Amino acid sequence: MDSGLALGFVYLLLGAVCGGSFGLPTKYVRADTPWENLWGPFFLFVTVAMPFVLGPLLVKDFFAVYGHVGLAGLLMPLGYGFLWGAGSMTLGMSFAFIGLSLAYSLNYGAQIIFGAMAPMALHHRERIFTAQGGVILLGVAACVIGVVLSGRAGILKDRSLRKTDPDVANAGTRRQPRMLAGLIIAVLSGFLCACYGVAASYTGPIAEAAQSQYGNAAWQASCTTTAVILWGGAVSSCLYCGFLLTKNKTWGNFAAPGAGTTVVIALLMAFLHNGAIYLFNLGFPLLGDLGVSVGYASFMSFAIIVGNIHGFRTGEWKGASRQSVTWVLLGIAVLILGVCILAAGNAMARP
Repeated sequence: MDSGLALGFVYLLLGAVCGGSFGLPTKYVRADTPWENLWGPFFLFVTVAMPFVLGPLLVKDFFAVYGHVGLAGLLMPLGYGFLWGAGSMTLGMSFAFIGLSLAYSLNYGAQIIFGAMAPMALHHRERIFTAQGGVILLGVAACVIGVVLSGRAGILKDRSLRKTDPDVANAGTRRQPRMLAGLIIAVLSGFLCACYGVAASYTGPIAEAAQSQYGNAAWQASCTTTAVILWGGAVSSCLYCGFLLTKNKTWGNFAAPGAGTTVVIALLMAFLHNGAIYLFNLGFPLLGDLGVSVGYASFMSFAIIVGNIHGFRTGEWKGASRQSVTWVLLGIAVLILGVCILAAGNAMARP
């Protein structure tokens, strides 16, 4: 593996650490905080405030880049960004319903399938049936198997906790509808979230304009591609949160005691989230013309591992059966194997 490919995977790993961690601060929000009072500020920071504030500070002629590309070059990233925003919003719901480990596993599993295959099918369909394409598909399949194993571990963990703790069992019985809803939401949100990878596959002209026309470095160009996808997501995520704040009459909660802490937590989550996708945008172009497909599957797999590590650290697996722990460790091992296969497939000579 040459230095460029290695650096690309390093960026993806660092991004996954951020991506697998951004939901962690939700554990420190007061239990009675309405969903929209946390996730509303989060999406506002992620999709509007941070791109508009940081973009012009970090990138030369930030807005001029988009003017140079024109609406035709922005339409696809914005459109798929809109779908990504809907997926990110519903991922936040699944955290509250089924916990970090299981939500990450199901959501990211769906993302691996769609996020890896859709860009290849759209832009490099002829590569799917080559030896290189076969190895990459094998890596994607291994990653999905790893996700299934991790999800199975989460289900076994939930069952074992109900058997050993009467309070958890009673609470689990009451939360069954929420668990079912959470499982469905996590999977559907995964397919929507994966639209980020599709959006990224259309940002080449934006990055090229930022570098060749306005003299920006690759890391600065990554800011421009990240921002345009986020702006597409602002429409779906922020409008929905505004609707909930109005419907539930929870705007006033921002003036209540402790609201400042919630906003600070949302800001921390936003930095971790945007750090993740920025590093993804910085890493995948270094992987070659199949970088989005390979990079997305690798990025999601790394993030699942990080999410499960946080699940262990924060006590989600305390009291879980040995069988469930064995399953999740097996899932992590298969995910690592899948990433190794993807790296090998990406390094193969172009057919």
